[in-house]
Amino acid sequence: MNMDSPNTTSNKTKGPDAAGGKIATAFIADPVMVPGRRDFLKYRELGVTKASNGRIRAQVTSASQGLSEETGWHIHFCEGQFVYMLSGWVDLEFAGGEKIRIGAGDSMYIPGGTPHNETATSDGFELIEVSVPADMGTEPCEAPD
Repeated sequence: MNMDSPNTTSNKTKGPDAAGGKIATAFIADPVMVPGRRDFLKYRELGVTKASNGRIRAQVTSASQGLSEETGWHIHFCEGQFVYMLSGWVDLEFAGGEKIRIGAGDSMYIPGGTPHNETATSDGFELIEVSVPADMGTEPCEAPD
């Protein structure tokens, strides 16, 4: 089977919606860039939001410069958020002073409503982020004890 796709159109969806979704394909040759939570990051939509009828969102997030200041404590209104680091690293802080650095090849699952703060990043990074549901609200919160 030839794995090279002659298709150059991004975020194709096809097939029946019998189980509440369709097959989605995103091609790097024609990326679909979308706005995101932070202006200094780039967000590439992978077509999963539309294909899953909003049940799941999958995006590639990238940065060409490091975080200049902490994002501040916040929570997300979702069931959960999964992050897989493709390159670089991100430092996160959680309740009780727990600090975790995830780097290339590392992953993290953050349950919805969990207060956290991104405190630093490498000069450049790329990650895959998946959230359930796709529409994940964000709200600032007080730093936990």
